[in-house]
Amino acid sequence: MSRRDDALVMTPELMLRAYAAGIFPMAESRETDDVFWVDPKRRGILPLDNFHAGRRLRRTVRKGPYQVTCNTVFSKIVETCAEHTHKRQDTWINPPIEAAVNELHQMGFAHSVECWQDDALVGGLYGISLGAAFFGESMFSRATDASKVALVHLAARLKLGGFRLLDTQFVTDHLAQFGVIEVPARDYLVELENALKFQAVFPTHPSPEGWQDALGEVLKN
Repeated sequence: MSRRDDALVMTPELMLRAYAAGIFPMAESRETDDVFWVDPKRRGILPLDNFHAGRRLRRTVRKGPYQVTCNTVFSKIVETCAEHTHKRQDTWINPPIEAAVNELHQMGFAHSVECWQDDALVGGLYGISLGAAFFGESMFSRATDASKVALVHLAARLKLGGFRLLDTQFVTDHLAQFGVIEVPARDYLVELENALKFQAVFPTHPSPEGWQDALGEVLKN
């Protein structure tokens, strides 16, 4: 992984230009105001036509233990993803990144998926959309499989909305179970360039018929 330490003021416009160029911002700590730019030599992507949901996850999604919404509490999702936990002592989401991402949401470029249980927020994720590319940023879970359910719902919405690229930035053991693969930066940039030629739409409130078809496609593997 390579990085660029540029002293630039974090703005939503700068973030969009960075993502379009294949780089993204991170911070060393939640407590710092400094941001560095990451330009990985290898990139994680999740092919939307090859999403893998294990048997237990497919059963969980179909049972529907969580109410799933989109874009209803975006800032809360980002705030929760940035929180310290006993498993995660620090995060890369610092105040400048958080503020810029919230502005991107207001501009229609950032979206969240939320999982609820008895009116409590128990899981979710957020990311940035540009053209027909979606850049997954972070997720959290406070109940069994809540973040996994959110990811399934995200993938279904992306397929329904005509997205062509789901960028996960890196490959982790957690993400690999869903079919995430690692590709060289040059191949990623080709896919990104192709995705940016199209304009997808993030479907916050899909029709029941279209939603069931998209969800079925995601859960078939």
